[in-house]
Amino acid sequence: MKRFLFGFALICGLIFSVNTEAAVKYFTLDGANGKLSAMIQTPDKENYPVVILMHGFNSSKNMPLLRDIADKLEENGIATVRFDFNGHGQSYGRFEDMTIPNEIEDASKVYEYVSHLPNVTSISLSGHSQGGVVASMLAGELGTDKIKSVVLLAPASILRDMAAHGDLFGVKYDTDYLPPYVDIPGCCRVGQDYVETAKNLPIYETAARYKGKVLIIHGMADDLVPYSYGVEYDKIYTNSELKLLPGLNHNFVGNEDTVAEETADFVKKNTDK
Repeated sequence: MKRFLFGFALICGLIFSVNTEAAVKYFTLDGANGKLSAMIQTPDKENYPVVILMHGFNSSKNMPLLRDIADKLEENGIATVRFDFNGHGQSYGRFEDMTIPNEIEDASKVYEYVSHLPNVTSISLSGHSQGGVVASMLAGELGTDKIKSVVLLAPASILRDMAAHGDLFGVKYDTDYLPPYVDIPGCCRVGQDYVETAKNLPIYETAARYKGKVLIIHGMADDLVPYSYGVEYDKIYTNSELKLLPGLNHNFVGNEDTVAEETADFVKKNTDK
């Protein structure tokens, strides 16, 4: 087991713990519902671009897809920051208190942290599934001057449709009389606020405000978020590229390396070196 040397120093209000065996630093910062667990993985160079990677619904910063993307970006001289949204992984908060708006708040706080690092030349965003929705909306809020490029991986804008139609991952409910919780069998419990905020969420309207370079990757065998939602995202952007991958599912299982390669190539081409 790796041994970690934990040192504590107040830097921009953050607490760091350093892995002495790799170019990785672990830290926490305040999020919407308590402390967020995060990590930064850096290449062996003085200055570098950074991509903030965002996981999806009921996932974590350690999902194989994000790990592979982080490794591939590091090989290309690009740093990454991964973190657990509130109520996920090692971050504080209850899952049933999580909403897409408070995940956007989490992501904006991570952006603020990264923007104050001295070695960062530019910041890009990438998100998978619900994390793709968060990344797209945060980029729309921050704008092209602050976000160099965006990569959306199977972005789950279907969440708004599911919430509006009272059918969340197959669990049906009355949209006029929302229950305090929606229990998703074999998965988790989401709160009323999640459904209430999701059903009117201005996903495309906010995302479309971003005018920079965007890559959308979607598996054509995705039975959780049909690839038509990736196509819809492509329509709203003025500067986007859509890659539809035959036979790939929602998490790109078994083909994570392909998605990592596509992501790294795009970011490297469109980001300050």
